[in-house]
Amino acid sequence: MNAPETPTEPMRASVALMSAADYRESLRRLAPVVYVDGRRIESVADEPALRPGVQALGVCYDFARDPALAPLMLARSGDRVVPRMLHINQSGGDLLNKLEAVRLLCQETGCAQRYLTHDALNAIGQVAARIDDARGSTEHRARFANYLAHVQENDLAVGIAMTDAKGDRSRKPHQQANPDTYVHIVERNARGVVISGTKAIVTGAPYMHEFLVMPCRNMGPEDTDFAICCAVPVDAPGITIVARPAGRPGEKPEHGAPLFSRRYGQSVGVVIFDRVLVPWERVFYAGEWEHSSYMTYAYATHHRHSCIAARAGFGDLLIGAGALMCEANGFDPETKSSLREPMVELIKITEGFFACGVAASVYGAADPYSGIFMPEPVFANIGKLLLATQIYDMHRLAHEVSGGLVVALPGPDEDHNPATAAQLSEVLRANPAVPADKRMEVARFIEDLTASYQGGWYSVISLHGGGSPAAMKKEIYRNYPIGSKVELVERLLDRGVLASSEDRPITRNRQPGRCCDQGCSAPGQAVMVPLPVTREN
Repeated sequence: MNAPETPTEPMRASVALMSAADYRESLRRLAPVVYVDGRRIESVADEPALRPGVQALGVCYDFARDPALAPLMLARSGDRVVPRMLHINQSGGDLLNKLEAVRLLCQETGCAQRYLTHDALNAIGQVAARIDDARGSTEHRARFANYLAHVQENDLAVGIAMTDAKGDRSRKPHQQANPDTYVHIVERNARGVVISGTKAIVTGAPYMHEFLVMPCRNMGPEDTDFAICCAVPVDAPGITIVARPAGRPGEKPEHGAPLFSRRYGQSVGVVIFDRVLVPWERVFYAGEWEHSSYMTYAYATHHRHSCIAARAGFGDLLIGAGALMCEANGFDPETKSSLREPMVELIKITEGFFACGVAASVYGAADPYSGIFMPEPVFANIGKLLLATQIYDMHRLAHEVSGGLVVALPGPDEDHNPATAAQLSEVLRANPAVPADKRMEVARFIEDLTASYQGGWYSVISLHGGGSPAAMKKEIYRNYPIGSKVELVERLLDRGVLASSEDRPITRNRQPGRCCDQGCSAPGQAVMVPLPVTREN
C-alpha cells in the first residue's frame, strides 16, 4: 500500500474548483424539467423549496477550497489533485481520509450528497476493468477514464440514479407488466442507446449536473436490456424529475426556526426517462447482465462505508446537542449518572459503528482488475447494519438526556408574542448561566433532528439508504470466513476436517485471517494525511 505523502506545503487542486456560489451559478445554466409539490420549477438555484439542498451541497465545494481542510477534502490522483469526493481510491489511507471527510461534511450539513458520487465512480471503475479483462479489450476503461476526467475537470455534482421503481418486487425486470418500472434499453443505434424507465430514489436529483444510471440488482440473461450503466446530463431531452422539498424550507423563516434543516437538507427525486438518447462514449456497459451483480456489490460496499461516516457526523450533532441540553437544564453528566450513562451510550453507538468504518479502511484491498481500493466488506456491512438499526436508539438517547422540553416547548411564534414572551423567558430558564432563549434554541435543534418531519427522514435514510438491513446481513454472512472458524474448532476437537471445502457448504468461505500482510487482504499500513501544523512566530 502506498501511503500518502505528508505535504510540505498546503495541498492545492490542479483542477478548477468551484465555490458554493459558482456551483449555484452553474445550476442556472441548466434547464432540467423539475416538479416539486405539483409545481414546475423554473430555476432550481433560486427555488426556496430546494435552497437547503443547494446550500448543503455548496458546503462540499467550499470545504474543498479551504486550505486548512485540503488534506482531507482533496486527493492526489496521478499527477493531479482533485476533490476527494471525485477521487478513485488508491490506498487504505484514501479510504480513511474519505471516511473522515464525509464525517466532517455531515457534521456541518447532516447529509452531504456528494459522497454518493465518489462511491459510484469507484464502483464503475472496477466494473469497467472487469469487463475489459473478460473481453481482452481496453474500451470500457477508456470510456470511464474520459468520463472521470470530465467530471473532475468540471468539478461536477453527479446524482446516482440506481434504485429502480421495481414494480412487483417478486418479479425480475423482464417479468414486469410495465417495463418502465426499470430503466432499460429500448433502442441501439450508431449514435448510442435510447433508454426509458424510472429511477425512484435519486438523492439531490433536481440540483445535480448529471446522473449516473446504474443497475440496482443482480440480473439474468433475460434481463439484457435492463443491464445499462451510463451517464446523462440532468437536462437531457426526455428526463423529468419529480422531487420533494429539501429540508424544512419556509417554516417561519422570519423567526429563525428551524435553524438547522431550514439551512441544510436534501431533496430526493423520482427520475423518469422517456426515450433518452445516451451517446456511446457515455455508455459504460449496455447488455452485460453478468456484471450487474458485481456492480451492485461494489457500489454497496463503497457506499455503506461512506454511510458509516455520514451517520457518525449526525451522531456528533446529537452528542453535542445532548451535552448542551444537559447544561441548559442545570445538570452535569459527569456527576449525574442518570445522564452520564445515556450520554456514554450515545458516544458508544456513534464511535462503535465508526470504528467499523476505520477497520474496513485498514483492511481494505485493491481490486485485482482495476487496482481500486475497496473497503473490507464484512466491516463495512457491520458498521452500516449497526447504524441502520441503532439510529432509533440514538434518537431515544438524545431525548432521554434532553428532558421533556423538546416536545413541550411552545412554538417559535411565542418568542415574539408580547403577551407571553417575557413570562416564558423567566419560567423556562433552568441553569442561571444559560439564558432561556439559548435553552429553547437547543431544544428546538434536537426536535428538528429527531422529532420532526426532517428527523423522520434521517431515520429512514439511515435504515434503508445503501440497502436494507436484510441485504447487509446477507453480505456479512456471504463474506465472513465461517469455514475458517469451523476448521479451527474441528482441529481443537482433534477430529480433522470431515470433507473438503468444496463438498461442505459450511466450510466453503475461508480466509487466512487478519494477523499479517499475508492475511486475507494484505492490508499493509494505512496512513492518513495529517492536517498541516501552523505555528505562530
